[in-house]
Amino acid sequence: MRMFKSQKPKAVRSNFLSFVINGFIVLVVFAHIASAQDETRVAATWQVVTYDIAATLPQNETDRDLTVKAKIDGKNASSRPAATMTLRLGAAANVSGVSVNGAAAEFSKREEKTVAGSLQQIVVRMPSVQPGGTVAITVDYKFNVKDNSGLGALSATGSQFLPQSFWYPTPNSWFFVRGADYAPARIQVSAPAGATVVSSGTGNGNTFESKLNGQPFFAVGEWERIVGSGEVPIYIPKGSDQAAKSIADGLTGVASEARTFIASVLGPAPAGHVQLLAVKRGAGFSSAGTIFFDEAVLRRGKLDSQTVLAIAEGVAKTWLGGQTAVNGDGGGAIREGLARYLATQYLESKFGKDSADVERLRQRVAYAAVVQRDAPINSVSPSDDYYYSVAANKGAMIWRLLEQKAGPNEFSQKLRASLDDQSVSLLEIRAAFPQQKEFLDYSFDQTTDMNLLAGLPQPGAGESKVALRNTGSIDVTLSVEALLENGQRMDAPATIRAKSLGEVVFRTPAKIRRVEVDRQKLYPQTDFSDDVAPRELTDSDPLLAVKRSFDLREFANAEKTARQVLADFPRFDDVRILLGRSLLGLNRNADAEKEFRAVLDEKLPTSRSIAWALVGLAETASRANQNDQALKFASDAIKADGEYGAGLAARNLRNRIGAKFTVDPSITAFFDQWDRAAAANQKAQLDSLVFPGEASRFAGGVAGQTAAWKTDIKFIDMIDANTALVETNLAIKLLNRDPESGMAVFRLSRSGGGWKISSVDVFEVR
Repeated sequence: MRMFKSQKPKAVRSNFLSFVINGFIVLVVFAHIASAQDETRVAATWQVVTYDIAATLPQNETDRDLTVKAKIDGKNASSRPAATMTLRLGAAANVSGVSVNGAAAEFSKREEKTVAGSLQQIVVRMPSVQPGGTVAITVDYKFNVKDNSGLGALSATGSQFLPQSFWYPTPNSWFFVRGADYAPARIQVSAPAGATVVSSGTGNGNTFESKLNGQPFFAVGEWERIVGSGEVPIYIPKGSDQAAKSIADGLTGVASEARTFIASVLGPAPAGHVQLLAVKRGAGFSSAGTIFFDEAVLRRGKLDSQTVLAIAEGVAKTWLGGQTAVNGDGGGAIREGLARYLATQYLESKFGKDSADVERLRQRVAYAAVVQRDAPINSVSPSDDYYYSVAANKGAMIWRLLEQKAGPNEFSQKLRASLDDQSVSLLEIRAAFPQQKEFLDYSFDQTTDMNLLAGLPQPGAGESKVALRNTGSIDVTLSVEALLENGQRMDAPATIRAKSLGEVVFRTPAKIRRVEVDRQKLYPQTDFSDDVAPRELTDSDPLLAVKRSFDLREFANAEKTARQVLADFPRFDDVRILLGRSLLGLNRNADAEKEFRAVLDEKLPTSRSIAWALVGLAETASRANQNDQALKFASDAIKADGEYGAGLAARNLRNRIGAKFTVDPSITAFFDQWDRAAAANQKAQLDSLVFPGEASRFAGGVAGQTAAWKTDIKFIDMIDANTALVETNLAIKLLNRDPESGMAVFRLSRSGGGWKISSVDVFEVR
């Protein structure tokens, strides 16, 4: 019989004193966990009732300050009077004044270190507020943005401020275990004339009022508002073509259908609409019904899995945290994990089980990458780098397993009951399933210690026996699947006791080729690769197993492993891409083309798979001397912007073919001006050719250390009438360095009738 994989032994201390001390620590920890099941570890003093924020964008693009007046209505949620409130605000904020209930108040500042850098604490003194009492605190300040990012940006090409830019004051840290502050908000934005302002809630001009709990944010840009399927509004860049509008309609259809699906589980949809916003950065963010997606989605020709999942999750969060406040420790399991589970269930209902299984595979692979160092869901916080992998991905697995154990009807009914009073905690939901207490205590209060293993089938008289092992702390009931020599499959139920061995019997005279424990992969594990016997892969991530051979240029082995994985996951488009690229490496062009087209025919491929499939088709067309077709595929891959490597490969292929492009004299003149300023080290002139906060660091790095700079324009891809991707070959010499050359791609945007650099997307200059 096959020997099971040995487990790493725990270190044992022989010193008696150490044994006693460690035993005492264990008792304290378990007592702490037990008490955590009854109440949160540290009760919050203040609860935000509403935010009321007025923000003014600068009229001059060189002004890097956002002017803000933020009013926080807070409630004393503790059991004792409170005479101070500590507000957390980004270190870039310069506070000029604070008032309490309209009267000027004293305040002090101090630094708070976080994983995201320094915040400042604004400690406000006030007359004592009794438990349950409220107070209104107003803070006036300027928020400086030195360099733009997806979290905070001030730019003529588009401004946005998301919660984790820390642009607004709030009492509870974004990094607390119990979660950040979520509350209804009123946001008023003074923006330059002609700009469109977007935030959550009902809009009246540039003022927005949201009744759902959320974190304050806003975005400013040039968008066209379209009301799509299910009356879902979507904001897309002005001047978008019909193909982009068709994709936009598909996105609103996803949001509408997800809302209907989730309502079937959680009850009637929250008041207030869901809306979608196309952005250059910050895709995936959502708050109170507003969901950001990458504007490149509109250029990909079809929907991709990440975008669809993110939209469905954003819709789910209008219930989970939006309409219903999520309180207490472990809130991420609800806000992130339950939202992801419901979004994946929607995927299955819309795109089929095979597509959803691939998405679940990606989720458990992401969790498996951190399982050896994670923390219990009940104590993990956004300050942990594995927070989303644990809260969202492991959390989704737990909710799926709970629904399997309780049954769909009971699962839905008890969730609805827990959400009914518009306040919920993980503790409350756990209490609603008393029959599953042992499972839920293990899942939420402990780290994963479970590994499920299957032994080699042992044939007997008309049957085969398979040994099983469970290293985890709870019993498991699951299904074991046998793949017979004739291609048929058999399932047999099994229960394996905690930290014990088990056995399952398949009553068939047929030879068993392979067995797999927990075929549906319901249980979180420390290792998913040894669920199969005989063991086929040594990685929990099957994509990694294929990529390892591909990266070594062992294309035949990569093909073999890819086909093995695709036999179990036929919709796994990332693996199919590597299969196609391996076939190209084997010069089997027709077979490769078939695989790339299959990816583009998938219901829900990833954005990177779309881009690489287009690159693959460009390569096969080039090898067939169909250069016009190859250039079309390469151009589509670049505009899809699905992955850096795919875009670079498409550009290299296009240069190899010798593609021609239409010269734009205004862009040629721009780079002539840039080259002269760079060679002359004219810092002021270089700064005037980039958007402040966008490519300022790049311009600063060029100024003052350039001996020679020559830009040769190779290709211009027009994204829209006001945005161009300019591929160049640079020949440069910096002071005290050897001459360098290579590809650089500049993103240019129009400003005041001329061009400026908004970003440097590629810089392969060596």
